[in-house]
Amino acid sequence: MTENKEVLVQLKDVKKEFITSKTWTGKPLKVVHAVDRVNLSIYKGETIGVVGESGCGKSTLGRCILRLLNPTSGQVLYREEDITHYNKEQMRQMRRKMQLIFQDPYASLNPRMTVLELIKAPLDAFGIGSNQERIQKVREIMELVGMPENMMNRYPHEFSGGQRQRIVIARALVLDPEFVVCDEPVSALDVSVRAQVLNLIQELKKTKDLTYLFISHDLSVVKYISDRIAVMYLGRVAEIADKEELYQNPAHPYTKALLSAIPIPDVDNQMKREILTGDVPSPLNPPSGCYFHTRCKYAAERCRTECPELRDVGEGHMVACHLC
Repeated sequence: MTENKEVLVQLKDVKKEFITSKTWTGKPLKVVHAVDRVNLSIYKGETIGVVGESGCGKSTLGRCILRLLNPTSGQVLYREEDITHYNKEQMRQMRRKMQLIFQDPYASLNPRMTVLELIKAPLDAFGIGSNQERIQKVREIMELVGMPENMMNRYPHEFSGGQRQRIVIARALVLDPEFVVCDEPVSALDVSVRAQVLNLIQELKKTKDLTYLFISHDLSVVKYISDRIAVMYLGRVAEIADKEELYQNPAHPYTKALLSAIPIPDVDNQMKREILTGDVPSPLNPPSGCYFHTRCKYAAERCRTECPELRDVGEGHMVACHLC
């Protein structure tokens, strides 16, 4: 199904650890295992959704891909070129191809800058065109995201949350990138404007031939916007599949529990709830073997000692579970 597609971004055994404390000799004492050996291929032109509970490493994974955080180990390949060890200038040039849409539109906008200055800033940083050409480019991108030209000289506090997010999207796309990480771009918005922003993101994908990594904890949003979905648990990928396949035939016990928690507005068609017992283990001290075995009712002895690898169970459906 994806054999003939071009791989734009590929992750190979990517790990990210944060050292929270050290001994007096400098040896790490406490280490947070935020992302643990993630392997993932993102195909050109697709939207791959990443879901999971808060703290599972979704946003950290997105920032490792963009090199806003340097992976502890592993490789990030962009068009088969390893960008993990790029120097500062090489990564600066990569910023034209890879961009980020932040979760909180107000926190990510400088309140002292006008809309024109905010959107034009990336063009100024790369010295693209003359000043008049940059202003014209801002006009064009504002029209594309549905913002009137007469708002160019206003400040962020004068806009609603949905309008601010449109400004953030315009700033991310003004350099004409190929790959965009959307880090929960609608979670801070009112329900009434979420659909508008999601539809805008979808339209821009077609108009500008974009590839998205869409991070969210809202399973209904991810199903609407994604082509494939990756489920993360405690820094590891538990399952990857086409969205229809994942929702109709979930294979991993954790995925089944997540999907069963989606509210269905039909009393006669309620899905049987899969109630998880216990708390999410601490990433400071993750369990041995399969990270999910402490909450899984199907866990066997092998699950407690051996870490499952992602395996293809058919049609590109990948699952990290000994029972599948």
